[in-house]
Amino acid sequence: MQYNKMFASALMIGATLALGAAQHPEAEAPTRAIAIIQPASGSKVAGTVTFTKALGGVRVEAKITGLTPGKHGFHIHEFGDTSSPDAKSAGGHFNPKGSPHAGPGQKRHIGDLGNIEADDKGDATYDKIDSQLMFHGETSILGRGLVIHAKEDDLKTQPTGNAGDRVGVAVIGAAKGK
Repeated sequence: MQYNKMFASALMIGATLALGAAQHPEAEAPTRAIAIIQPASGSKVAGTVTFTKALGGVRVEAKITGLTPGKHGFHIHEFGDTSSPDAKSAGGHFNPKGSPHAGPGQKRHIGDLGNIEADDKGDATYDKIDSQLMFHGETSILGRGLVIHAKEDDLKTQPTGNAGDRVGVAVIGAAKGK
């Protein structure tokens, strides 16, 4: 547990520095970010999510384990704070434009990524390009939280999609390389 707290603290410091750089237009925005998923709410969820600048937006690639079979809400949240065991310290969905909750391809919270679907072994992958995600400015995802929920996001219930408990959480931090 001490390692996880140290790791989370290091990620939070790195993400805070990245967020500061992302808010200054004169700073060169990164082209890649990473989030290392840690378990929340007593789950065994773990994995990695990468964000890479791509033609048309940001490519989101995830490999997650330890989920129950089926769909799970997958969202970027306001804060890169993983300090509470239930992941509620990550705040609500990232929504700087005050949009309604919805799914990808619709007018939505910037953080609404839809669902990630786990197979019968609890493993899930996700690979999509999202035109609303950015690494700079007021809509930057750097330093934000990434949350995986226990249930499917219905893509309509306001403001959360009725996706249930938070079973995985991470901080999105700038990464080196391509």
